[in-house]
Amino acid sequence: MKLRLFIDFWNFSLNWNDRSGGAQCDWSRLPLVLAQEAQTLLGNAGLGNLSLEETRVYASYEPGREAKLKGWRHNFLDKQPGIRVFAVERHWKKHTIHCRACGTDFATCPSCRADLGRAAEKTVDSRIVTDMLSLSWEGAYDIALLLSSDRDFIPAVDRLQSKNFKVLNATWRGHGHELAKVCWASFELDSVIQKLKR
Repeated sequence: MKLRLFIDFWNFSLNWNDRSGGAQCDWSRLPLVLAQEAQTLLGNAGLGNLSLEETRVYASYEPGREAKLKGWRHNFLDKQPGIRVFAVERHWKKHTIHCRACGTDFATCPSCRADLGRAAEKTVDSRIVTDMLSLSWEGAYDIALLLSSDRDFIPAVDRLQSKNFKVLNATWRGHGHELAKVCWASFELDSVIQKLKR
């Protein structure tokens, strides 16, 4: 059976940083470790062997501020065998902040007068869903492993599974219960941290 991995970069990375004790993740080993966990789940269910076809990593970046990280994804991660990186630029937008205590809205920092705002990540989840659905139609996989805790993926998972595709979920302990519950099977990434430390 053909396996494809769909990895939400920031969902994984931010939790990895919180739980690994400051260790670096061996991204070159990540696909193999995830595929082994998927194979264990299928083996426990009496199903056949998996063939890892591709790992797709979806990320966003803020221009200028994350140039080094963007370079690492492009110059290292995207060059690993079987890994493809899809990165989209986050667009900064002005955003006011409301103080609940006094009821004042702030458009600029009271200290330095800089505009307040945020760089919104709007297209990464949509890209993952689009690719999961379109690749299933093309027969590119039998089983998808989705590394994310985001409940926004639930409708796509439901649709795929209604068409006899199996979706496995890799999530972090204490996160993503709703998504894990609707997937065919799931496992917690906390259990593989030691295997992935560099």
